[in-house]
Amino acid sequence: MTQASTAVNRSMVLTIIMVSYLMLVIDISIVLTGLPRIQAALGFSPAGLSWIQNAYTLTFGGFLLLGARAGDILGRRQMFITGLTIFTVASLAIGAAMTPAWMITFRAVQGLGAAVLAPSTLALISTHFEEGHERTRALSLYAAAAGIGATVGLVAGGLLADLISWRAGFFINLPIGAALIAGSMRYIHETPRQSGRFDMAGALTSTLGMFALVFGIVEAAESGWGAVQTWSSLLAGLILLAGFLRIESGAIQPLLPLALLTNRERNAAYAARLLFLCGMAGFWFFTAQYLQRVLGFSPMLAGLAFVPVTIPQLATSLSVPAVARRIGQRRILLSGLAMCVAGVLWQGLAADQASYVAGVLGPMLLVGFGQGWVLAPLTVAGVAGVEPHNAGVASGVLNVAHQVGATLGLAILVVVYAGGGKTAYSSAEMALHTGYALDVAAAFLAASLLLAVRFLNFGSISSQQRRPIRNN
Repeated sequence: MTQASTAVNRSMVLTIIMVSYLMLVIDISIVLTGLPRIQAALGFSPAGLSWIQNAYTLTFGGFLLLGARAGDILGRRQMFITGLTIFTVASLAIGAAMTPAWMITFRAVQGLGAAVLAPSTLALISTHFEEGHERTRALSLYAAAAGIGATVGLVAGGLLADLISWRAGFFINLPIGAALIAGSMRYIHETPRQSGRFDMAGALTSTLGMFALVFGIVEAAESGWGAVQTWSSLLAGLILLAGFLRIESGAIQPLLPLALLTNRERNAAYAARLLFLCGMAGFWFFTAQYLQRVLGFSPMLAGLAFVPVTIPQLATSLSVPAVARRIGQRRILLSGLAMCVAGVLWQGLAADQASYVAGVLGPMLLVGFGQGWVLAPLTVAGVAGVEPHNAGVASGVLNVAHQVGATLGLAILVVVYAGGGKTAYSSAEMALHTGYALDVAAAFLAASLLLAVRFLNFGSISSQQRRPIRNN
């Protein structure tokens, strides 16, 4: 094969991976600006409406580790195509939904497809691109897709809800998914399959434990931290996950090789990503609500109001490879996190002004420029030093940190927003409570920044890049 054809194939592989992951991320946020139209069309109750998001989040977070290990054992290309197929078919069913139960059920199925697909996207980058500049560039583009996906979803959701229908946001996945499946079969090579037994005990305890933990976190936002279903789910989740770690310590072929968690800097990258998503999930959610419920924007206008985040974020995300060669990954990460902290804190403090120009536009620009410089270095740090046969499980842990961080953060911030437990607020009260929630979101981001300052030097990861990770 010529060098030119190899370059074309790698470009096609990267395009397929980026578009598929972008589709997953967009479908997390595309419903936010269209929720009022969905509620009117299908007759959701106010409480039931939240499960459109929760059903996707629960299955996505709950099955991530299982999906990651399945890719290692059964082949990442096969699981990539399987995940795409499940996700695409579920999208078609969601778009055709006629009842709340129908929609919630297939949002859960869609989350399962995402859990199978997401770990394979990152793992395929590790196996198709050599460590160094090529992989850094690929991971930067991947992180750009992950970063701009939330804002693209908000913009697209608002436009489609106003101009066509909220259903169009799901129907559009059908031709995209079909094209990605066809491209995957042509351009993506299958990875070697690992022989041996599947760690079913580990798979069961990790999946049920993650499901219970995420369910408890989400339920806390609706019923409170003291509700029986909240603390019992959290307790069950912690017990199951503790059992999972015990099982893994003695498993012949563990679902999660515990040696993966012995690198302090890689662990710090996972924790920093979780804290970063804790804050950013609140920023997206509360800003979307603020624009419509406080400033009175339509879904389409609220979606377009996020453009000042999207464009700077795309620019800085694409600049990471070039800038990293000049100033290093650490400085990029710290600069990006500092801008995000400043932007979200600014918006929280200015929320009571109820003005887009005075209290939203400037913070959005800061967050846009900052986030573009955060996810790529955290992604590099999260998978660096991992051998190819463990790339799937490493990317699974990275995605778990991402998903659980977003869920945990949003649950806590919704409780902060609720304050005294009132169910209805005036416009001025909404603005004030939004400010409280965003201030706490900024605290999460500041914690991520402090963790990065203390532990993420990128040098210790590089020195261990060739050290094998054993199963036991």
